[in-house]
Amino acid sequence: MESNKKYPIANDPQVAVTSVSFSKTAVLRQELERVFPNTVFNEQGRSFSQAELVAVLRNVDAAIIGTEQITDKILTQASGLKIISKYGVGLDNIDQSSLKKKNIALRWTGGVNKRSVSEMTLCFMLGLCRNMFHSGFLLKQSKWEKKGGHQLTGKTIGIIGCGHIGSDVIQLLAPFNCTILVHDIVDKSDFCREHGASVANLEKVIEQSDVITMHVPLTKLTRHMVDQDFLQRMKQTAFLINTSRGDVVDQDALKNSLTCGSIAGAAIDVFAMEPPSDMELLSLPQLMVTPHIGGNAIEAIETMGRSAISHLVTFFNKHPPI
Repeated sequence: MESNKKYPIANDPQVAVTSVSFSKTAVLRQELERVFPNTVFNEQGRSFSQAELVAVLRNVDAAIIGTEQITDKILTQASGLKIISKYGVGLDNIDQSSLKKKNIALRWTGGVNKRSVSEMTLCFMLGLCRNMFHSGFLLKQSKWEKKGGHQLTGKTIGIIGCGHIGSDVIQLLAPFNCTILVHDIVDKSDFCREHGASVANLEKVIEQSDVITMHVPLTKLTRHMVDQDFLQRMKQTAFLINTSRGDVVDQDALKNSLTCGSIAGAAIDVFAMEPPSDMELLSLPQLMVTPHIGGNAIEAIETMGRSAISHLVTFFNKHPPI
């Protein structure tokens, strides 16, 4: 159903949309083309290659970018590009220093898809604790194994990264009466007091949590934050969840830990390379995987898309959207 949302008309700048999910969403295409009729979408049904990104961005004024890697090499050849509007959250895929050198604007809205990701995180917690994933896979192979796991209620949950998504996960956990340990580089003591959580150092989170869930951006500090040492210090009965960025977790270390049983299981929605090709990792029975859909609930797609559109409208029209 087409939205009633209206935008002021711009002077027909050329716009490129690289995101597959945005390009597949009819209502977003309609709303964008209503304002920017000279728009090119990703019709490939897959992420563009670097060469394709160069070709698509070379002659446009603006781009709506999802998770594609936007490098200095690409930006150097996009001589007319004036603005990148981020579809989604996380800016680690965009060379921001190159944008500044080339005077290309970057616009984004933090936390725009937080409920979509936090709901999926809660789903992972419940599925891992109650053994829903593994027992379901076995039943599809005609194996009737009635092991119901344990309740999430009352367990100790470690939240590493308490930004938009991490804080929303804490609020979703309220009915489960969990002990919640929070680790963040920013002072979250006021938020924790308000929501019955406790600030803790990283060692305490790792060693005492029954479930650890990662909600950090990808930076030099967080790349491979979950390494072999991190995993070895977790409880043998504990679970790891990653819905942040793939490179936050050392996938080889995770594979080793799951294979030798040093942790009970894991669920990951994001990978160092997408789509992933490590079939040994993907086939592990203790691992639940999804294809980077945490932020892709229909409602989140539409919200992220409208946010990206509104940034372009404001940029080209010099006043907020109507």
